[in-house]
Amino acid sequence: MTSTAQAQASGGGQTAPDHLGHVIFITAAAAMGGFLFGYDSSVINGAVEAIRERYSIGSGTLAQVIAIALIGCAIGAATAGRIADRIGRIRCMQIAATLFTISAIGSALPFALWDLAFWRIIGGFAIGMASVIGPAYIAEVAPPAYRGRLGSFQQAAIVIGIAISQLVNWGILNAAGGNQRGKLIGLEAWQVMLGVMVVPAVLYGLLSFAIPESPRFLISVGRDSDAKKVLADVEGKDVDLDARVAEIEHAMRSEHKSTFKDLLGSKFGFLPIVWVGIGLSVFQQLVGINVAFYYSSTLWQSVGIDPSSSFFYSFTTSIINIIGTVIAMVLVDRVGRKPLALVGSIGMAVALAVEAWAFSANLVDGKLPNTQGIVALIAAHVFVLFFALSWGVVVWVFLGEMFPNKIRAAALGVAAAAQWIANWAITASFPTLADWNLSGTYVIYSVFAVLSIPFVLKYVKETKGKALEEMG
Repeated sequence: MTSTAQAQASGGGQTAPDHLGHVIFITAAAAMGGFLFGYDSSVINGAVEAIRERYSIGSGTLAQVIAIALIGCAIGAATAGRIADRIGRIRCMQIAATLFTISAIGSALPFALWDLAFWRIIGGFAIGMASVIGPAYIAEVAPPAYRGRLGSFQQAAIVIGIAISQLVNWGILNAAGGNQRGKLIGLEAWQVMLGVMVVPAVLYGLLSFAIPESPRFLISVGRDSDAKKVLADVEGKDVDLDARVAEIEHAMRSEHKSTFKDLLGSKFGFLPIVWVGIGLSVFQQLVGINVAFYYSSTLWQSVGIDPSSSFFYSFTTSIINIIGTVIAMVLVDRVGRKPLALVGSIGMAVALAVEAWAFSANLVDGKLPNTQGIVALIAAHVFVLFFALSWGVVVWVFLGEMFPNKIRAAALGVAAAAQWIANWAITASFPTLADWNLSGTYVIYSVFAVLSIPFVLKYVKETKGKALEEMG
């Protein structure tokens, strides 16, 4: 999606590939990594309270078990690029699929709390790899004229993965009689929830054997004839294959390998543009979006909603997330990145403030009063909608476009690392903050949404319609 405008500019006149259906299949197979990214990130939502009860742990320890996967995410994201450059994109996908499978089996059959945490780190490593290798592979395989649309498959797969995980959790909970620790196939329901991920993980691995290696990697290791076959398959037989190979080779030779040193300025450590990227990444997480995907079932149960209904509301929230993402995909190149971010910030601030008000009510028989309960549910869905149609997509578009060519790769890596760290901070702190004051927690998230407005107005420049060479 970040390259839609470029694709239209550079490849708008290109004829459709001979086998567009095959190209879509290749893209969808690669985007299965994004599906697993979303699925594995949010499936834990259905197991939080069962893990707390099974291992008799407090909110602080529970938060660390939930958030520890993000450590693996950061490591996987940081190393995936180098792994892919050494052994290829397809082998990298196969490693990620294997790690997803191992994590699912281990998480479903833990001996103790420590090894459950270990399997979550393994799953996090796979998520980090998938978050990098999927978009990179799709960008390298997609025909230029279709790159923007095909690139959006990754984000669509992530939000669909989140939704499917919540639907599966809800179905398993109902099959277990509404008890997260109820028995199914000899296991507790929460274990089955975590284990079901084996199915898409194995499918991802199998699909990776059915798609070609990236032409860019093949050329980098001297396999030009194989690269030409792939290019003919995805870009059409009428393309001048020798010219395309020469073009890719020239681009690879002329690329500047950005380093951390390139990001440093004379004041404040990083260059100002890098700080803006870090700010976008951090604000995206500090509004508390991942609370909606990691803890929503626990949140609704804490204010008196029964487990089955709480799981269903987690699923409906995920559907709203998909709708918002589609809206953003439609509008981001028409309206622009900055207006969408501002609309999203305002909408999120209002929704979070309303949630804070609703959660401030005294519980009656362990439940929110009827009015506040309805308002809290509506506001939670509105919050996710405004996030999805704005910051959920726009931040990644900005990060892909805003940096000068010389520092783009390194700056994007620093901004992504900041995002994982902020994600971890919110995920690890929520249970303890909620025990302290649930309403106060949402006031904090609302304040960050409000602060994002002047940040965008003052520091973020619109990138719509600008060539990458104009950035900086």
